[in-house]
Amino acid sequence: MQNKPIDVARLGVMRCVIAPEARTTQDGELRRDREGQVQWVTALSVRQLESRRADVINVVVSGAQPTGVAEGAEVRVTNLWANEWAIDGRSGTSWRADAITPVPPAATSGSDLMPATSGSRGKAGEK
Repeated sequence: MQNKPIDVARLGVMRCVIAPEARTTQDGELRRDREGQVQWVTALSVRQLESRRADVINVVVSGAQPTGVAEGAEVRVTNLWANEWAIDGRSGTSWRADAITPVPPAATSGSDLMPATSGSRGKAGEK
């Protein structure tokens, strides 16, 4: 098992697929990290910049529930780590981060808006 830091700048746009949920055991109890903080899991879609391929990864954060992260929203991930694991003949990658925050919508100025058009929107000759 090896932890690897991930350069999120190379991952392109990340979007929330499933909003943050408390991570639980099979018995339904809250999972906590070594410091006793509750763990939250959020499913994110990740698209590599030079590829049409997209993946969904489940990223775990500890502490307070990530706020403002809604399904479909673009998000920013801080300090993302991948941890490769192998147990009883199974293997995979788990993902952890310090924080997941929503990306604020781009501010639009008046010059960016399309001017309103006057006249009919129907076919030529219709009134």
